[in-house]
Amino acid sequence: MADTSAPLLIKRYASRRLYNTETSDYVTLEDIAGFIRGGREVKIVDLKSGDDLTRQYLLQIIAEHESRGETILPIAVLTDLVRSYTNQASTVVPDFLTMSFEMLKQGQSKMMENITVINPLAKMPGFEAMRAQQEVFLKAMTGGIGAQWSGPATDDGDDKPASQELDDIKRQLAELQSKLNRL
Repeated sequence: MADTSAPLLIKRYASRRLYNTETSDYVTLEDIAGFIRGGREVKIVDLKSGDDLTRQYLLQIIAEHESRGETILPIAVLTDLVRSYTNQASTVVPDFLTMSFEMLKQGQSKMMENITVINPLAKMPGFEAMRAQQEVFLKAMTGGIGAQWSGPATDDGDDKPASQELDDIKRQLAELQSKLNRL
């Protein structure tokens, strides 16, 4: 069984083919994107030189999604990123982007916490299923940012009269999320 806490090592051969060292098979960029959406860290290295190519391939994945019309980066942001490579902002931009995405993940987590903790409807039957649907929706809307749920733990106590129904709904939602990730 592979250690999923360690980055998945992908080796690039001279032929530019990408080799998954855990499963001993070749993978595509879409496969790598799927690993990342699933919450796995990935490291891509050149077999011959040992150079880390992760950044290059992640940018290529983003470029392919953007070119297919799956745009999440507005033109103004892309323009500002290009400008940041030519001035003093290049030292500040990486930290700013990291903090911005972290704030987005925290905001998503806080919103889900508010829905489950503060909302008096949280005790209603079926609320957990609705919360799970909202979580899936938020993940879809953020393009998988924060794909691993970092919100508060939910109370899955047995005092719910429709616990089996909720389990079925959760299973169905997980299947839908899986299908969305494959798209």
